[in-house]
Amino acid sequence: MYETHTLREKIKLIFNLLIPILITQLGMFSMVFFNTIMSGKYDSSTLAGVAIGSSIWNPIFTGLSGILLAVSPIAAQRFGEKKNKEVSSVATSGIYLSFIIAILVIVLGFFFLNPLLASMNLPERVQSTAHDYLVGLSFGIIPLFIFNVLRSFIYALGITRVVMVILLISLPFNFFLNYVLIFGNLGFPELGGAGAGYATSFTFWIIVAITAFIIKTKEPFSTYKIFRGVKGFTLKESKEILKIGVPMGLSTFFETSMFAVVTILISKFSITTIASYQSALNIVSFLYMIPVSISMALTVLVGFEVGAKRYKDAKTYSWLGVYLSMFIALVTGLFVVLFRYDVAGLYSNEADVINMTAHFLIYALFFQISDSIQVTAQAALRGYKDVNIAFITTLVAYWLICLPVGYVLAHYTSLGAPGYWIGLTVGLLAAGIGLAVRLIHVQRVKFGVGESYTTE
Repeated sequence: MYETHTLREKIKLIFNLLIPILITQLGMFSMVFFNTIMSGKYDSSTLAGVAIGSSIWNPIFTGLSGILLAVSPIAAQRFGEKKNKEVSSVATSGIYLSFIIAILVIVLGFFFLNPLLASMNLPERVQSTAHDYLVGLSFGIIPLFIFNVLRSFIYALGITRVVMVILLISLPFNFFLNYVLIFGNLGFPELGGAGAGYATSFTFWIIVAITAFIIKTKEPFSTYKIFRGVKGFTLKESKEILKIGVPMGLSTFFETSMFAVVTILISKFSITTIASYQSALNIVSFLYMIPVSISMALTVLVGFEVGAKRYKDAKTYSWLGVYLSMFIALVTGLFVVLFRYDVAGLYSNEADVINMTAHFLIYALFFQISDSIQVTAQAALRGYKDVNIAFITTLVAYWLICLPVGYVLAHYTSLGAPGYWIGLTVGLLAAGIGLAVRLIHVQRVKFGVGESYTTE
């Protein structure tokens, strides 16, 4: 990562960071994609079970990972301040926190998973698949959380291609494991939806092992010596990770739990509706990896510039990211709407599922644009380490606007299940507007008015 002086240099640096992050995110999402595609090809009940399991797991994973991803803006600011020793302490403390959090999730899952699934009154086969899928995933929680810290550390240094290569190497393993464990090919046991969970877990053990080896042995990562044992863990850095990370995690949790609750509410409809909604959401979520990747690059770039006290450059990066994200969302949204039947056909062989999935996708354009605004505005705020107002904004937008609107449209109009999709779009748009307003306020009041911008 380096200082830039012109708009052209800034755009170039954004793409230098963005493209490897995007390929990495698409690689990670491909694991979910493989799970969903292969589960759907197994049968619709298995797809519905994996959908319910994912709806339970995603808020937990993304919310808690949001805490650990605080390593990225904190380390980026330290890097901008040229405090390399503190960069190491942040990463090491994050590793220990990730291990502690992972153990807590496993313990809580042991006690609460069965009661939670039982309370949902699902068809027996769907409930069984959801349970087995989550059990399979549980074996990969520790490496998954540790990898998020290691990835955040690497990104904070502005070196994003390494993680991309690791993910690309791991994808064939994931595809192979899904193929043999879901369907019982090549002499492996036929596990159905559970096989998708085990395939993901085994893959993340491979990923974290490769990542740790590279950080331990290759420059410039090895100079930071983040694997220093207990002496590298500090309460000061751990507290800052939690101070910044907990609001980040809550913001992410509010968003993903909103989607989870909508999935659960839609589970009261037919299995065809559940499978169609999950397929449509999977498509949109796949495209969502583009603004998410922009947001990750944005957090690092803004944090780096704020740490170096180049506030004007931080502001420029912030809005470049927002505008770029909106433009790409417009293009991809139009593509999905125009080719919705073809895209839906990737997820199922059943005509009813394809038709209903295509119907859900009509709303994808507005959904994509709204989502792109909120995720990049929030990422820029994280670069400034301004996170408390963001989590309040997301709470209000998702739980006090999205869900009530979606419920009313789904149950008190002729829209039915697609009413929830409109509710999701309204909630995301409200979050985007609120976060954009907060970003303007932070830049003007905290880092603009009464201060001279430093560009050297």
